[in-house]
Amino acid sequence: MSDWRPVCGPAQLRLRARLLADVRRFFAEREVMEVETPLLGAACGTDPNLAVFATRFSAPPLCRELFLQTSPEFAMKRLLAAGSGSIYQICKAFRNSESGRWHNPEFTILEWYRIGFDLSALIEECLALLSALLAPVYSGLTEERVAYRDLFIRHAGLDPLAFDLPVFRARADALGLSEAYTLCGENPVLWLDLLFSVCVQPAMRPNCLYAVYHYPSSQSSLARVCTADERLAERFELFFNGLELGNGFFELADASEQELRFERELAYRRENGLPDAVKDRRLLSALAAGLPDCSGVAVGIDRLLMLLAEAEHIDQVLAFPLRLA
Repeated sequence: MSDWRPVCGPAQLRLRARLLADVRRFFAEREVMEVETPLLGAACGTDPNLAVFATRFSAPPLCRELFLQTSPEFAMKRLLAAGSGSIYQICKAFRNSESGRWHNPEFTILEWYRIGFDLSALIEECLALLSALLAPVYSGLTEERVAYRDLFIRHAGLDPLAFDLPVFRARADALGLSEAYTLCGENPVLWLDLLFSVCVQPAMRPNCLYAVYHYPSSQSSLARVCTADERLAERFELFFNGLELGNGFFELADASEQELRFERELAYRRENGLPDAVKDRRLLSALAAGLPDCSGVAVGIDRLLMLLAEAEHIDQVLAFPLRLA
């Protein structure tokens, strides 16, 4: 075939190599250990917002269905429970049905976990890493730490913790989002995601690193609930120029609570005609054995590269995107 050449040139390949070297240097200086975990697993996440790639392993007597992992999170937590200490990983992750300007179904993820860090401490480390990586390209870079609720009220004009369907529908109509009800139905989580993407992200200040914390607990199946307000979760997301870069949690360590959340997500899948998922029983066993208090975060390397290269499409920073795979 004639389209054998990589999409990105040598300059982009060097930029990726330099970024990975900078990330590894950052963690080496902090004595955080790099690890590897399997990309194929017998279980997959139950999150109804994620679709997985499945394959069949055929080597009798071990024939079984396996899944490409949407994140290395569950396997890394098993390492944490086994006493690994603080760890990080740079690897491929896979999400079916995701393709577009910001998405390739196979992408590179940086994920790390810090023992003894609360949410605030991990946010500070994230901002230190991202500031160091982005500063050479974006002068006058600033930072803002802001609660999700405050930011949502500021830019969407609605309280995300007081969901009222008629009020949210009226706001969507005022914004010209005639398809909102078709897309979101009566699901508060979908309404919040839609209005956050339409009203909040575009309003973020340019060249500002945002750490948006205390998301609604309904949007945070792997995070601890805030002790001061059970409507909120110990979760944060990172944004730059309106682009989501990372998602972090003060990690839930209660095996029983985690299984209840898995079951709720599986029930939602069944009720909405989504493919079934296989909950990770080894993760649940690891949590039952004892996950140390820790916070963790996942950052998209390809999106970081888009910012560093000032690229308009994720294909521009990939050697071989899906269309050339």
